[in-house]
Amino acid sequence: MSDINQQVADLLTKVREANPLIHNITNVVVTNYTANGLLALGASPVMAYAVEEVADMAKIAGALVLNMGTLTSQTVEAMLVAAKSANENGVPVIFDPVGAGATPYRTEVARRIVKEIKLALIRGNAAEIAHVVGEAWEIKGVDAGVGTGDVEELARKASKQLHTVVVITGEVDVVASSTVTYTVHNGDKMLTQVTGTGCLLTSILGAFAAVEKNIPLAAAAGLTVYGVAAQIARQTVSAPGSFQIALLDSLYEVTEAHVAEMAQITMK
Repeated sequence: MSDINQQVADLLTKVREANPLIHNITNVVVTNYTANGLLALGASPVMAYAVEEVADMAKIAGALVLNMGTLTSQTVEAMLVAAKSANENGVPVIFDPVGAGATPYRTEVARRIVKEIKLALIRGNAAEIAHVVGEAWEIKGVDAGVGTGDVEELARKASKQLHTVVVITGEVDVVASSTVTYTVHNGDKMLTQVTGTGCLLTSILGAFAAVEKNIPLAAAAGLTVYGVAAQIARQTVSAPGSFQIALLDSLYEVTEAHVAEMAQITMK
């Protein structure tokens, strides 16, 4: 067993022991699934959107997760108010720029958030991250299209430009900071057949960031635990509907031993 595998396994224990409060301002498509996934893992979710309370909620959370899947002007205002409160109170902010590049408005909102808010990390597919930093990459709705670029290089470039940890998810997940790059090879293709699995992943990264100040390591751990849980879930089901439920069960049942044995992480 490698040292990094054991570190990831230990962080899973830490999340479950700490039961961190994760404040989510997420999209209406995934709210219930995200909350159930965080509960299954061992975190404590709260979904608070009203601009009148988000600052108060954000400052008592372990992490704040912003997801712009279903944008409205009111949601954007709430995100900015909550994130500024989180920044003032030392709470890590996790940002998922869903669909950046699909429309000018989405791209504008994503770029405004990364400009005005100090992010602990940003997580998206290659197309979303590329459009946030002004790179060309095909996008189809909220899904990454065909791209020929080097994803690791894109992640490192985006990290340097945005001054934050960048996570790009795909067939191989990449975590990049100014000092380290992780690649994670866990997961299953069935994750792409269920709405909300990426959004849930972002919130799970928030749970790990809530208990580990080394954000690149926290991100790599969250990706690995989630990927291992997906692999375990896939062993018992063959279709997306049953996989969706099996993934929740696996997040609850995945053990430190599973993670230590199955983790496939490289560090550069």
